[in-house]
Amino acid sequence: MAMKKTIAVFIFIALSSALSGCGANKIASGIAPVENFDSDRYLGTWYEIARMDMFFERGLYNVTANYSLNDDGTIKVVNRGYKLSSEEWKSVTGKAKFVGDENTGHLKVSFFGPFYASYVVYELDAEYQYAFVTGGNKKILWLLARTPDVSDELVSRFTQEAKALGYDMNNMIFDVQREELPR
Repeated sequence: MAMKKTIAVFIFIALSSALSGCGANKIASGIAPVENFDSDRYLGTWYEIARMDMFFERGLYNVTANYSLNDDGTIKVVNRGYKLSSEEWKSVTGKAKFVGDENTGHLKVSFFGPFYASYVVYELDAEYQYAFVTGGNKKILWLLARTPDVSDELVSRFTQEAKALGYDMNNMIFDVQREELPR
C-alpha cells in the first residue's frame, strides 16, 4: 500500500510539472538567465526573503537553501524551513545540474528522483548577495539573499521588476523570515 502511494505521488508531481510548464529546460517568457554565472560563488546558504505561495513550501518560515558541490559535479540542494503548525523543522535534499553552459544561471533541480524542474537565476548582484530566481513558468518566483534581512529598496525593486515581467504579486509571501521563530 505504501509503495502505491509513493508511486501515485511521483506520478502526480510529474504530471503537475509537465502540465504547468515546469519542465527542466523551460524558461518563463521574458526571462533571461544571468550570464557569467559562477557556481562556486553561488554555493553556500541563501535565505528565502519572498516567494510565490506554492504547496510544497506552504506554512514554512525561516526557509533557507544550502548549495554545496557533490563529488560527481552536481550541486547538492538542501532546503530547510520551520513548519509553524507543527513547530518543527522540515527539510528536503535534492540535486541540481546545469541545463547547458555552466556559465549560464539555468539549472534543473530534482527533489523527486528522475523528475526535474527548471531553476533560473535571472538577476544576481556582482557580490552574490541577492538573487531573483524563477522556474519554467511565472507561477514560481523567489527573492533569495545571503542574510535574513534585506533593504526595503531591494524588496521594492524585486516587486516592481516581477510585476513588469507579468508575475501575479498577489500570490507572493513576503514575511518568510521571522525573528520570533527558531533559526
